[in-house]
Amino acid sequence: MNEPVLQVSGVSVVLDGESVLEDISFSVRKGEALAIIGPNGAGKSVLLKALLGLVPSQGSIMWAKGVHIGYVPQRFHPDRTIPLTVKEFLLFKSPAFWRPTKDFFAHLDHELSIVGLKKEILGHHVSDLSGGQFQRLMIAWAMTGHPDVLLFDEPTAGIDVGAEETIYSILHRLQKERGTTVLLVSHDLSIVYRYSQHVLCINKKMICHGAPEDVLTPGDLKRIYGETGFYHHHEDPTRTT
Repeated sequence: MNEPVLQVSGVSVVLDGESVLEDISFSVRKGEALAIIGPNGAGKSVLLKALLGLVPSQGSIMWAKGVHIGYVPQRFHPDRTIPLTVKEFLLFKSPAFWRPTKDFFAHLDHELSIVGLKKEILGHHVSDLSGGQFQRLMIAWAMTGHPDVLLFDEPTAGIDVGAEETIYSILHRLQKERGTTVLLVSHDLSIVYRYSQHVLCINKKMICHGAPEDVLTPGDLKRIYGETGFYHHHEDPTRTT
């Protein structure tokens, strides 16, 4: 059995004197997909930032030795007043920024092809991309260093359903073909069922953790979202067939 890529024990986060997360514990193994769900304000984005050391936390966060992490933040919007090409945008990520080589550009072309973008897009301005194209670009950007783990904070927020399906298909392909470990925040329970092996349910505290079909009971969904709670689903998340 694979050793855990990530082990989290008793993690809490206090920001500006307010408890944002309390006593969160879970682990993720190589090649697994973990979905993180919860209502708005539950602390999902803060948890990803804590895992990356971007916000102070208490408790234990242990990444496997030598693990390389890619991260796509929530609703990243470039300054559209700056005439930045896709090529320039991607080079900012790379240690080859000052002296990019032919091998680097060949690698870049490959990563773009993985997310369904042609190399001609390198000459386009970032401001001209659609929402779906930009999200695919962000995935390619996160992949340029061959990360072992990819963290996605609502990767399909604000894009249409067709583009949304493409994004999740890309993440699933990376998981299957490269053994990439994926942690993603999502409000769409049908996506959780289709693409994740485990789900972490939080509302500032941990409510449930395990296989979606085992832990996403009607009772737990009520505890997570309340009587009139908000979540997306393209199919009944509590169906038994």
